[in-house]
Amino acid sequence: MSKNPSIPQSDRSTKTAAGHWVLARAGKRVLRPGGLKLTTRMLDKADISGRKVVEFAPGLGRTAKLIVDRGVSSYVGVDQDPDAVANVQDVVTPHGGKVINAQAQNTGLPDASADVVIGEAMLTMQGEKGKDEIVAEAFRLLAPGGCYAIHELGLTPNDIDAQLADNLRKQLAQTIRVNARPLTENEWCEVLENAGFTIEWVGFEPMALLSPRRNLADEGLLGVARIIKNVLRDKDLRQRILTMRATFKEYKDQLTGIAVVARKPKTQED
Repeated sequence: MSKNPSIPQSDRSTKTAAGHWVLARAGKRVLRPGGLKLTTRMLDKADISGRKVVEFAPGLGRTAKLIVDRGVSSYVGVDQDPDAVANVQDVVTPHGGKVINAQAQNTGLPDASADVVIGEAMLTMQGEKGKDEIVAEAFRLLAPGGCYAIHELGLTPNDIDAQLADNLRKQLAQTIRVNARPLTENEWCEVLENAGFTIEWVGFEPMALLSPRRNLADEGLLGVARIIKNVLRDKDLRQRILTMRATFKEYKDQLTGIAVVARKPKTQED
């Protein structure tokens, strides 16, 4: 990966840019709710070595690097942001991979052309219709018996109070400037099952994007030093991150990182 990847939404002010790209401006490279640990567990369960992999919204290319390093048969990234496409192309080209500029809902890729489809922290940003469209596209792209692996923001417990969940979603949307719609474990599984998938595995890790321990584990000592330096010298950046941190802390008992590996049936009768 290039040392200084182009950050999507760089034309927007720090006050209005989406929260995950604000964190990227600060120097954060792992932007997934459950961190690098949950991504790694998900990839282990998806068994991607030697497989044809499609990744939706690879962003800065952190997971793309993990994928190609596992010796996949092929890699295709799909991202609607040109900066993200350029970033990830730099990562995967040495491994024979490619990245296309397209929406996850409508990739233009052939039916049954992938063994594994991977998407992280992108379904959360969609409403019900958007979620269903992306999951349906993943199902279309997968060969029979293929798997869809997602890593998203979850709500807990499954019987969370409806008003509390609604308040959380509203405050989260205001804080990160994205209409985030996290779901409970049961709700995420239902979205996948409604598209025809069967659930094989569900995993969790704390939603601790801004905790010192998580950042040290995900970014390393030099990465943490880079983030601290950037935050200290930029007042607007510091304010946005502190606001996000306060929201995450307020709802720490209701937010979680969740990953699901689901399987497309081998036959229509499966």
